[in-house]
Amino acid sequence: METAVLLRELTEARGPSGYEEEIRRIIRARFAVYARDVRVDSLGNCIARIPGTGALPSNGARPSLMLAGHMDEIALMVSQLEKGFLRVAQVGGFDPRVLLAQEVIVHGARELPGIVVSVPPHFTDPAEREKPVPLEKLFIDVGLSPHDVESLVHVGDLVSLRARWTELSGGYAACKSMDDRAGVAAIVLCLEELSKRSHAWDVYAVATVQEEVGSRGALVGAFGVAPAAAIAVDVTFGMQPGLSPAESVKMDAGPTIALGPNFHPRLFDRLIEAAKLIELPHQVEPIPSDSGTDAWHIQVSRSGVPCGLVGIPARYMHTPVETVCLRDVERAARLLTELVCRLPPEFAETLETRDALAKGES
Repeated sequence: METAVLLRELTEARGPSGYEEEIRRIIRARFAVYARDVRVDSLGNCIARIPGTGALPSNGARPSLMLAGHMDEIALMVSQLEKGFLRVAQVGGFDPRVLLAQEVIVHGARELPGIVVSVPPHFTDPAEREKPVPLEKLFIDVGLSPHDVESLVHVGDLVSLRARWTELSGGYAACKSMDDRAGVAAIVLCLEELSKRSHAWDVYAVATVQEEVGSRGALVGAFGVAPAAAIAVDVTFGMQPGLSPAESVKMDAGPTIALGPNFHPRLFDRLIEAAKLIELPHQVEPIPSDSGTDAWHIQVSRSGVPCGLVGIPARYMHTPVETVCLRDVERAARLLTELVCRLPPEFAETLETRDALAKGES
């Protein structure tokens, strides 16, 4: 399938954390093209199972690999009505500096287009003019009278960005929610390839919910699936002005493979091996502590799940113009596919220890 078409469909859809209905419908339909069964769990995760092929192991049970990418996006919530205007709070981690003058959709009794505004600088204290406008001094104008606003909008209604897909030169694209619809797109592309190839392990593709407010979907999803291992797919910080090489990775240089205590050494080795065997551009990303991804919570589900992390470089994270290189999304999908197809059933047994020095046993 065409990556740009898929990613545009995913990023332009709405799905604030905890309210992922619209994007979940789209992902469920995409998963269903390639998966034998697709279900939604009680928290809202969309889970597709792709059974392994070939003979069953001697114990009659195939090991399973969970591929996880979060479908939710950051958003706003109406916190107060003020004479026809709306005050808002965050659902997830917005940077208020990027909100001023943005177009939004207020999800009231009906959808209302709005704009994020503030007091003109002419009426702002001179000492405040050089500072970013804080969230508490921003408000939304939907162009209606106070009476109409009160009849259509209530405290607690959601507000989503009205961002448009923009294809840039050189195979790049920008939109809201590349974090982490780019990761979900890579998983869908992986499923498409797996439908044409043999693999020993069962694969569970899981589009998780509520990552932006604490990776709740990943924790619950991993508990329910109980995989032998898991790979989270998320965006990571791509190089841009103002970031050093120590803080970011190259764009259009392939996905990152994370290394650190959140990740099982043998899964890291397998990902590196798979990338090298197909001569796939890739980057190693050291993460010495909390990865800030679904992998952080999947790892400690049940009695522990061996995890890996594949990152897609993205610029301008948590803004309306998150930017990725489409080739990096496709490379991430190829990496996942090769990993799955090269995992022998007995590899699951080698994951029972985290001995990083015992290389070569896999």
